[in-house]
Amino acid sequence: MKKWKANSWRNYPVKHIPEYKDEDELNLVLNKLKNFPPLVFAGETRHLKDQLANVVDGKAFLLQGGDCAESFAEFNPDNIRDYFKLMLQMSLVLTYSASLPVVKLGRIAGQFSKPRSAPTEKQGDVELPSYLGDNINGMEFTEAARVPDPKRLFRAYSQSASTLNLIRAFSNGGFADLKKVHLWNLGYIKSAAQAKKFKELEDKIADALAFMEACGITSDFNRRLYTVNFWTSHEALHLPFEETMTRIDSTTGEYHDTSAHFVWIGDRTRQIDGGHVEFCRGIENPIGIKCGPTSKPEEIAKICELINPKNDKGKITLISRFGHDQVEKYLPKLIRGIKKEGLNVIWSCDPMHGNTIKSTTGFKTRPFNNVLNEVKNVFGVHQSEGSYAGGLHIEMTGQNVTECTGGAQKISDTDLSSRYHTQCDPRLNANQALELAFLISDEIKKNTLYAKNGIRAAS
Repeated sequence: MKKWKANSWRNYPVKHIPEYKDEDELNLVLNKLKNFPPLVFAGETRHLKDQLANVVDGKAFLLQGGDCAESFAEFNPDNIRDYFKLMLQMSLVLTYSASLPVVKLGRIAGQFSKPRSAPTEKQGDVELPSYLGDNINGMEFTEAARVPDPKRLFRAYSQSASTLNLIRAFSNGGFADLKKVHLWNLGYIKSAAQAKKFKELEDKIADALAFMEACGITSDFNRRLYTVNFWTSHEALHLPFEETMTRIDSTTGEYHDTSAHFVWIGDRTRQIDGGHVEFCRGIENPIGIKCGPTSKPEEIAKICELINPKNDKGKITLISRFGHDQVEKYLPKLIRGIKKEGLNVIWSCDPMHGNTIKSTTGFKTRPFNNVLNEVKNVFGVHQSEGSYAGGLHIEMTGQNVTECTGGAQKISDTDLSSRYHTQCDPRLNANQALELAFLISDEIKKNTLYAKNGIRAAS
């Protein structure tokens, strides 16, 4: 195997890398960023990998969620707080349902760049380069805004650092107190269409917390009840930036991409002979690989072996994104191919990207029922194939947006225009995301029990 360097990806074909008019200016920006502090640290990355190893063994569940693409304009501490709060709420529901710890992984603090299906977009008679993410160009439909600007990388770094700082404060400063998180759910429970079902689960959680308190197990004396581990992730798309954020760990000599704890390769950039796979094979971060209808099991297996030659647990997460009506066609073959090679992977479900449609009013949207059905179908296939569906990967926001139709709020096509704020793809709003957690809680429980029985039988 060829020797790896942080810049060896430059010797391979790459897709979805922006073309800058002034390469000298880009290099100047990148050289300055090389001297900026890391956003995350090697020890944190190793800790996440250990937690993800538990997911592989069916001893934990992975919840990964956040913005489709982070925005400079919507950068606000209240928005970060509401998003973090939602992740904790969902985690509480899933933890109780599965009786397993939930690894909390955000699409945040670096999820800016987006691959696009077309290099240009047209409005009327005007055709301009596509919007590629706030760290590359502007969303405004003007010729000036759509020119890639290297200086945007400085602002993206600054926003990521500030976001991480606030999340670390929330994670360790008492905001994540388990009892507080439990109480946050109550407002949603009262207004939900499935109020009775949700209230039953909520009451069980309340009883469990009350029992713990009666036994003297409270956040006053147990740090684990008021702190959480929260990790960050984004698509490793903008390779020049990822390269400059790749640093050598002084304690081990290993390379870590310090832009995030976890990075993934997208469905459009996972070419086995491409630069994105080459870059990811040399860093120690846990790596996600998106798998869509075009995925061939043998190719995915080869990518796994390239990136994880030691077959370490927690290193690879396969994120399936087929569409609710395509799961049974593609997922079984992929599972069998990976099992045949004996590869240790986390199986996570992305029910968002395969279910994107155009509404009657012209907006991109995702019907809530299709999202829900993909999750249920994925869990069902894994049970049939004797594997563990250990993760959920969703695009969501803590804000009251109207971007995905359906759910208990009964958002219609005509409602989309009222609060459609996404930078790119439609997201579940706070109520829809929490509703999804409640509605799949039984599936999570069945899936977990099945996995535990399977592991016991195997041992």
